[in-house]
Amino acid sequence: MNTANRILLLEDLPEIRSWLKALVAQVFPAAEISEAARVHDARALITAQRFDLALIDLGLPDGSGVDVVEALRTAQPEAQSVVVTIHDDDEHLFPALQAGAFGYILKEQPRELIAEQLQRISQGEPPLSPSIARRVIQYFAAQAKNAFSQAANPMPGVSLTERESEVLLRVAKGFTLPEIGVQLGLSRHTIADYVKQIYRKLNVSSRAEAALEAQRLGLFRR
Repeated sequence: MNTANRILLLEDLPEIRSWLKALVAQVFPAAEISEAARVHDARALITAQRFDLALIDLGLPDGSGVDVVEALRTAQPEAQSVVVTIHDDDEHLFPALQAGAFGYILKEQPRELIAEQLQRISQGEPPLSPSIARRVIQYFAAQAKNAFSQAANPMPGVSLTERESEVLLRVAKGFTLPEIGVQLGLSRHTIADYVKQIYRKLNVSSRAEAALEAQRLGLFRR
């Protein structure tokens, strides 16, 4: 994603929402920012509007922000969700990533560091707080080790077409949907349909899980 013109900001505490909105406006000065304080309100906005980026708190009055991450991934797979929270434990981190979160930022960091992490989104880099990045690397390194210890053959019953394999490889390498579309000569919406179909076949829900499956299927050796 090169730009974030339409941003959803989900945060229930007004004072935090205020400074976070100001920070987002600083990083993305041309963006149109929509605000929500509850899961219900965020779902309604996702139904009514298209977004490029969503910054989502986890602990909300009427539920978990993880549900919003998942709802946005389902309704608008080309959009990216970034969790902005105080929770730095595995019980919050990995469900959010498995639901499709592109990044995970801790509110307790200095605002300058948060701004720097948000700026990475324009370069297609996942915004992760340093402690979160270390935990993610350790976790997926262990997952990769377990995956490679299994048979290298595709999962029983799973068969990807040549085009699906091409899309999966590029997703795993971190290319955005528009970038994949340009590379393959297809529209972004067509690529989004392929991604949804691939995720469904492989029973994965995030780019990180897709990357592991691409490794296991031997696509990186092409």
